[in-house]
Amino acid sequence: MTPETFGHTSTSQFPQAQRRVLFYARAHAVFYTRVALLLLCLAIFAVPGWQKLSPLTASIAIPMFCGVLIYTIVAYVLSEHKRFGRQIMFWTMNCDLLVLLTILYFNGGLVSPIMTAQLLFTTFFALLFPSPIGVVAPMLMLPAATWVTIVGDNTPPLNELSLLLLWHTLLNGLAIYIAVYLSSREEAQRQAILHLENELASLARTEERNRLSRDIHDGLGGTLSGLLIQTEYLLTLVNEDNPLREELLELKTAGEEAIDEVRRALSMMRNEFELVPQLENACTTFTTRSRLPVQLDITGIAPKLTDDQQLSIFRILQESLTNIMKHAKADMVEVEVIFDTSGLVMRIKDNGKGFEPDNKLKLHYGLQNMRERARKIGGAVDLQSELGEGTTITLQVSALD
Repeated sequence: MTPETFGHTSTSQFPQAQRRVLFYARAHAVFYTRVALLLLCLAIFAVPGWQKLSPLTASIAIPMFCGVLIYTIVAYVLSEHKRFGRQIMFWTMNCDLLVLLTILYFNGGLVSPIMTAQLLFTTFFALLFPSPIGVVAPMLMLPAATWVTIVGDNTPPLNELSLLLLWHTLLNGLAIYIAVYLSSREEAQRQAILHLENELASLARTEERNRLSRDIHDGLGGTLSGLLIQTEYLLTLVNEDNPLREELLELKTAGEEAIDEVRRALSMMRNEFELVPQLENACTTFTTRSRLPVQLDITGIAPKLTDDQQLSIFRILQESLTNIMKHAKADMVEVEVIFDTSGLVMRIKDNGKGFEPDNKLKLHYGLQNMRERARKIGGAVDLQSELGEGTTITLQVSALD
């Protein structure tokens, strides 16, 4: 158990940096109070007529208080150390309690007016280390002070001693309650501020996404639409046997794909991207442009997926269909998507020429991209192919968020 643990019980949801700032502010306030108490103790031996208030001799008390002042200053300087600041503050304050107990031993214990300093230390511990464990040390001062009172020369009657112990216990309980109440109020205020900041940041991001989507739609979308209109017009001017016609058709296809990508990007920016409709649209678009039929079979109910997961699954299907169109020479494609509560299985199968999977596949950037996308969403891609038997690509994703 370390002093860091003490402060984490009631403020664990605070960001680490905010907890440190809060601790530093309180540690500085406690430092000035500790210094004031030490200077008062030293003044007892410096002001004529005050020496009789202390049972300790100046030759013992002054070196002891000077040592306490030194380590108090060291603790103050090192309180902002990220790793050891809290530990140093905690253990030096425990040393203060030992010094206080020593003074009480020679000055009457519970009946001494110096006992009021114990209440201050209880408040200090409750503010700096707000947890039940954090206030154990100052609360142990009560039975310790009771013991030094009993073994002293002028032990009060039992009824007076029990009343004093009860009185100091009640005061300590009240101090702890007030410290905890103030800490909880401060925590609630911080949480409210953080929630408001998050809401404002979310609104700002949404507004920026909407602005960008409008600019892209009006700018890039309009330009691509104009390009398609001009391409279609040129196709009406070119004969069927003209070699330029094939180039224009490819240009038209590329323009349509670019517009699809723009629309998809806009739907992602507006949080309107839905996986199942996008999978259906990808298969329909593939069939329209490649004249290759795709049989899509979706079973189960899609679990809640993040935007990255949905987009990665879509991209893997898109990359697979592109590879089939370019290389497979197939006449049939089957896409099977199975959803369940544990994840997703997507299988893309063609009846094309196939190939022999070997080490050369490491150079296949499309397959590498699919595997990398799957890995980022906690999944894996498996490829099975034989010459003349077609190719099957299987995506498995588990534990979807």
